[in-house]
Amino acid sequence: MIDSTLPDSMNFTIKVLDWYDRHGRKNLPWHAQKDPYRIWVSEIMLQQTQVETVIPFYQDFMCRFPDIVSLAEADLDEVMTHWAGLGYYSRARNLHQAARKICREHGGCFPQTLDEVMNLPGIGRSTAGAILAFSGDARHPILDGNVKRVLSRYHAVEGTPGKRETEKRLWALADRHTPEVRVAEYTQAIMDLGALVCRVRNPLCRECPVASGCLAHAQDRVASFPVPGNVRIRGHLHKPPNPHTTWILPL
Repeated sequence: MIDSTLPDSMNFTIKVLDWYDRHGRKNLPWHAQKDPYRIWVSEIMLQQTQVETVIPFYQDFMCRFPDIVSLAEADLDEVMTHWAGLGYYSRARNLHQAARKICREHGGCFPQTLDEVMNLPGIGRSTAGAILAFSGDARHPILDGNVKRVLSRYHAVEGTPGKRETEKRLWALADRHTPEVRVAEYTQAIMDLGALVCRVRNPLCRECPVASGCLAHAQDRVASFPVPGNVRIRGHLHKPPNPHTTWILPL
């Protein structure tokens, strides 16, 4: 249970949504979509990849594979051809496998429960929650890299995000802030806030709608969160050379 001394969650949520109404990204090709398939593809493409890079690949992919059945019936080689240049190719293989699983087990209709979506190849809890929130406004918290950064800083969460207890706390915070209404917009809002304002480097704290309640900002420790952890490379543990280093490893 989250202690009662935490900043008011409703105040946080209202401010994030108000900021999104004025400054959030609303013209991306997958926005205003309610088709869970198209949302799913965009969410997978956006993992480890910048929005600007994803847009042309997404548009091409949707032209060739406009629905789950067309993706499931395609040869993997053709799917990989349309993914070429986007990187992290296991994502494309998982998409193809998942499409075939959906056709085989769900009659070609994207599943509608969190457990069923998480049971598809390449989809974890955060991605599953985002797909269901965007497609049906279902209330599921998300915890992608941007959201982890926002919540880690706002609540000054000590501990490496990869650790079980830290992850558990962050999920509890994500759930606490997720509203009962406007779930899809809030989900996009907090992701945009992390991508555009609460950035990894040079965060724009003066433009942040929740800076007044941010504990890391109040402590002048924004660059210290999220707490960096050790990284395993070729069987050895390595620490980042300084607390501001961000490690990005292949999936």
